[in-house]
Amino acid sequence: MAKAAILVIEDDPEIRELLLVSFEREGWTILEAEDGEGGLSLLASRRPDLVVLDIMLPGLDGLAVLRRIKADSGTASIPVIMTTARGEDSDVITGLELGADDYVVKPFSPKVLAARIRVALRRVEESREAATRGDGRLERGPLVIDAERHELFCEGARVELSATEFAILALLMGSPGRVFSRGGIIDAVKGHDYPVTDRSVDVQVLQLRKKLGPASEWIETVRGVGYRFRD
Repeated sequence: MAKAAILVIEDDPEIRELLLVSFEREGWTILEAEDGEGGLSLLASRRPDLVVLDIMLPGLDGLAVLRRIKADSGTASIPVIMTTARGEDSDVITGLELGADDYVVKPFSPKVLAARIRVALRRVEESREAATRGDGRLERGPLVIDAERHELFCEGARVELSATEFAILALLMGSPGRVFSRGGIIDAVKGHDYPVTDRSVDVQVLQLRKKLGPASEWIETVRGVGYRFRD
């Protein structure tokens, strides 16, 4: 995605400067905010393609900012990558449950973060390309995916999903009856050798099921293997 706009919400000026230099090499437009309120203001006015969001922020913390992003239908589909200095499972799981698409633990390499961003942006671009090819609409049971609009409808009602949740559901719905291992889901959604644990996949599927309500029964767990969409 050429000239993608990346919003960095980070209170440490040295980290912002480091990311600014790294991201400009990627050809991305960088928006900066040093606190949560400033980040939300930029988000509303500029609508970036992706958000890099620190958990530990002065005032409104990163998790509160994430809740607001995902509660707004206009911004809910924007991919969010969380950064945390703590690296505790509870922080990571909370972020994923709130709709974050990915996370990195400080200190991190700007090159690694840039690679994660490229994966997230490519996933959004692939959804758009699928719609252009004419295969952007997928119907299975009570669920309808519209890749062009990046929307999911369950029995006619729109359901807000994070970019990763959307990608997982599209993968499963695209091959009903096929069992995907957790590693296979990571490879398909994130790319090969992507450093994400099986636990992260389980958290994403759990959140996806919660959002689907009764329709969650269409996603079946194959014990000891992974997940499949009911055929």
